[in-house]
Amino acid sequence: MRKLKFGLVGGGIGSFIGPVHRIAAEMDGLATLVCGAFSSDPERSKDSAQSIYRLPQERAYASFEAMFAQENLLPVEQRMDFVVIATPNHLHYPVAMAALDAGFHVVCDKPVAFDLDQALELQRKVEASGLAFALTHNYTGYPMIRQARAMIEEGKLGSIRRVNCEYLQGWLAQPLLDNKQADWRTDPQRAGAAGCFGDIGSHGENLISYVTGLHLESLCADITTFVPGRQLEDDGNVLLRFAGGAKGILSVSQIALGKENDLRLQVFGDRASIEWCQDDANSLVVRHADGPMQVLRSGWAGTNPHSIAATRLPPGHPEGYLEAFAEVYRNFCNHLLGGSDNVNYPGIAEGVRGMQFIQSVVNSAQAGAQWVRLT
Repeated sequence: MRKLKFGLVGGGIGSFIGPVHRIAAEMDGLATLVCGAFSSDPERSKDSAQSIYRLPQERAYASFEAMFAQENLLPVEQRMDFVVIATPNHLHYPVAMAALDAGFHVVCDKPVAFDLDQALELQRKVEASGLAFALTHNYTGYPMIRQARAMIEEGKLGSIRRVNCEYLQGWLAQPLLDNKQADWRTDPQRAGAAGCFGDIGSHGENLISYVTGLHLESLCADITTFVPGRQLEDDGNVLLRFAGGAKGILSVSQIALGKENDLRLQVFGDRASIEWCQDDANSLVVRHADGPMQVLRSGWAGTNPHSIAATRLPPGHPEGYLEAFAEVYRNFCNHLLGGSDNVNYPGIAEGVRGMQFIQSVVNSAQAGAQWVRLT
């Protein structure tokens, strides 16, 4: 089996997520980084290629347009197969559209685009191109998240009544000056219409949808900007109503002082409930209406084939964020290498739904926390 080759747009010096993408994509030996347009500054792109990624300068490009054009001139055995987009939100759409025009498969950070119109246009492009498109909602790759999803699909929780999801961070509790990561995430010209709900709330929405399979019909959003001078919200709570009658709440914050990356999900049915938190990602707590509480552990007895397939290490060896991220890449690369129709990774449809959610949160908040149907 040949190894896929990929290029990276963004992820230059000072980037958090660029090196994460590289580690995740290469973890299973299915792909390797061969080129990149790591910065809009050509010299910074070259420096990043050498100092971070150990690539030759000739495969460090001054722009993504130049990268796509030059890579297409290379022999098939040398050129990249897909591109990874690890840029601020406002660049996701133009880079993805250009990549698809050039004939390259795409892996994109969330949210999929700057706004809903762009997301819908990109969806049309992906569907017309026949190329593969993955969205890195990496939390879907955790073994016990796969376990929870399968249990709900099998009816083991019964009828779902309530869903609680929290994603709490505290790193933006104070103004951060000269911080590249904070700078673009709080800038509406680069981040889009939402702050914390675009950045991490989109992960919460995706996790709820992925695990429960519920269709979100309407929401009511109360969002706040606590840090003076900040242009986008840094905290909020959203009430959720799902088709079939289930209710839920998504609580998101980047000013929850002391919180690091506190992501947790609770789903309550009429037969059982489940609880998962990223701080103990290898465990899934199951509470039954007619039996004792269980704690299922990844790779151990009682877990299902979907969870086992996403487990890399024997029980007791902690697996975490990087392995979950790598699971998205493993599924994506196997799809490309095998030509399988079994697409087990988030894609353009999830990207459009995420943008519908973000836009609806903004619309509801601007209307004074009114209930709105999903855009």
